[in-house]
Amino acid sequence: MHSKIKNLSGKYLPEAIETRRYLHRHPELSFMEFETTKFIKAELDKLDIPYESPLETGCVGILEGAKKSNKVIALRADIDALPIFEEGSAKSEFLSENDGVAHCCGHDAHTSNLLTAAKILKELQAEIEGTVLFVFQPGEEKLPGGGKMLSETGFLQNKGVDAIYGIHTSPMHKVGTMATKPGALMASTSEFEVEIIGKGGHAARAHEAIDPVVLASQYINAVQTIASRNVDPTEPVVVTVGRIEGGTAHNIIPEKVKLWGTARTLSPQTENLVIEKLESIAKGITESAGGSYKFQFNRGYPAVINTEKEAQTVLNSAIELFGEEAVVEMRRPIMAGEDFAFYQKHFPGAFFFVGSGSEEADSYYPWHHSKYNVDDRFFEVATPLMVSLVFDHK
Repeated sequence: MHSKIKNLSGKYLPEAIETRRYLHRHPELSFMEFETTKFIKAELDKLDIPYESPLETGCVGILEGAKKSNKVIALRADIDALPIFEEGSAKSEFLSENDGVAHCCGHDAHTSNLLTAAKILKELQAEIEGTVLFVFQPGEEKLPGGGKMLSETGFLQNKGVDAIYGIHTSPMHKVGTMATKPGALMASTSEFEVEIIGKGGHAARAHEAIDPVVLASQYINAVQTIASRNVDPTEPVVVTVGRIEGGTAHNIIPEKVKLWGTARTLSPQTENLVIEKLESIAKGITESAGGSYKFQFNRGYPAVINTEKEAQTVLNSAIELFGEEAVVEMRRPIMAGEDFAFYQKHFPGAFFFVGSGSEEADSYYPWHHSKYNVDDRFFEVATPLMVSLVFDHK
């Protein structure tokens, strides 16, 4: 079966590349993927694969195997793009035609890969036991996350999903490889906002003001002690302030400064500690100077925790398909996040990476970089591996 799957993947490789480039030229932001959804549905119609639409955008294709069984395997791809102005000569032939929106995280490749997997599985329908669900999910890049919203509809639960598998491009790994691990794979991704409120005034008479710019700088430095002085050093945690807004002129002390940031952890206990410290530091710094603050923490995606059986299924399938030299069993999780975690709250499942980095495609740029690209050879591993999981999951 693996040999047959690899041959079919080679047959459909040109179509996978063409589809990815079409999607790359026509990106849409989270929960606004209306044209993308139309395209996906049209492709499923060509394959005579029925689908349902639990959310406003995205859809779930449903393929019934010829061999009767209660087995239900879900394969998931995210379909949204990012608010980024794209650049990069390696992809000049298919750059985004929607200014300020771009597939700079690989979701175009994920979507094309799942559509290609659907084509292959349609050809192999007579060999399939049970049902395959093709989950084309909107809004991975924006809270609350399409994975959370879809999970809360009960749609997948009602279909009796036994396991769910998801994939991501990886510029950190060279083409021809894949990587995953059982257990914690990716971090929770929460967001915080802090408004530092002082007292405005003239820059020449700073003693009469309460300078929120100075207080904000103290806060940014102080929150770095959360990881270095408050959390067990063996417990991964990242606190980053990514945006600052305040002031209108070089000689005016503003009334307030606003900060936005993200906290990444692997456990709810650590996340709760981080929340407490983020606010207590704001309170201490502002009150000591006679100012005040407003604090908001938005819990984002939970940590991606791969179940042992499903992660091992992915690793075993990859070894059977490509040999042990192509398989990277990750030793540590990464601190990026994924709303695939919401599915894992309900079903056994595994998330894995397929190498997309190469010099030839200039595709070593990290996720969310304006020059992010995916080497076309990504599909040579991603497609047969995704298809094989339907047959290899026991």
